[in-house]
Amino acid sequence: MTDPGYRIAGGVSLAGRNTFRVEARAELLADVADPLALPRLLSEPWLQFAPILVLGEGSNVLLAGDVPGLTLCLTRARIATIGEDEASTLVAADAGVGWNDLVQWTLGRGLCGLENLSLIPGTVGACPIQNIGAYGVEVGEFIESVQAVDRETLRLREFEREDCRFGYRDSAFKRSPDESIITEVRFRLPKRRAVQTGYAGVEDELAAMGVDASPTHRQVAEAISRLRTRKLPNPAVLGNAGSFFKNPIVDAAVAESLKAAHPALPVFPGDGSGTRKLSAAWLIEQAGWKGFREDDAGVAPQHALVLVNHGRATGAQLLALAGRIAGSVEGRFGVALEPEPRIIGGRFAPERPA
Repeated sequence: MTDPGYRIAGGVSLAGRNTFRVEARAELLADVADPLALPRLLSEPWLQFAPILVLGEGSNVLLAGDVPGLTLCLTRARIATIGEDEASTLVAADAGVGWNDLVQWTLGRGLCGLENLSLIPGTVGACPIQNIGAYGVEVGEFIESVQAVDRETLRLREFEREDCRFGYRDSAFKRSPDESIITEVRFRLPKRRAVQTGYAGVEDELAAMGVDASPTHRQVAEAISRLRTRKLPNPAVLGNAGSFFKNPIVDAAVAESLKAAHPALPVFPGDGSGTRKLSAAWLIEQAGWKGFREDDAGVAPQHALVLVNHGRATGAQLLALAGRIAGSVEGRFGVALEPEPRIIGGRFAPERPA
């Protein structure tokens, strides 16, 4: 089926459309070149009760089975400046824009803020859902508004920043994934901003680059790109979705007790004065999982947070491994782990060792 704004095909392999590179098939796949065609597509009678999965680069999903209903991909990728004042610039980016393409576009125009989020895989449309963050910065700080099509009314709706209800790797869109389809994100980016280099490793990497004082935003972006390239496997070479588990947030008293028992445990400020954030990577590594491999499902040797597909692992095998990892961490430390990626076609269930 074709339309001026979209193209639909059936029984399509999604192996090339997810960064884990696991095999799964979409019952129907729609590539949408014109977001204005979305209401027309979604009003088709045969879609009224069908499940819909919106897929960007597939960098934050684990396909644990075939995908029923409609898999929808927004392909338009435009970036534009739509407003400006003395202190900041308002930038609009289509949902289909590659995230790092946007970061480089903003840096090339002297805009600040997104440099710490360099080289994160995925698309602009996915960034508000996960409230992506890295190296001490979260994207929600810079999002002014999100444009989305309401699945019920089929009308375009604008979500102001407060409507998005951003939290740690969380948002209103993540809590209600079936209510709207993001088509555009607008960013309020400062023209001047102090660089953020306090996160572990950033200043050392800048020093290794020969940058000892007053780094530029572009130099910070380069340092972080180098760190990510060294620490995280390239999905084009080894299938993965980046960090699979969130850093757990626990009560301050729990963190203090764990720190007393395990002095090397990294502990960071939480989402409030009474909470602390723990390093999931440290917990997983101490539980013995770093570099683990069983058949083609495994954990990256570079980083304990990254589950990897060595070639022919299925999504179900990776999901089962994630459950075993979480169960062993909870059994040893009493701390529950939650996955970052959205699980499609399966259910995450921590499994304690027998």
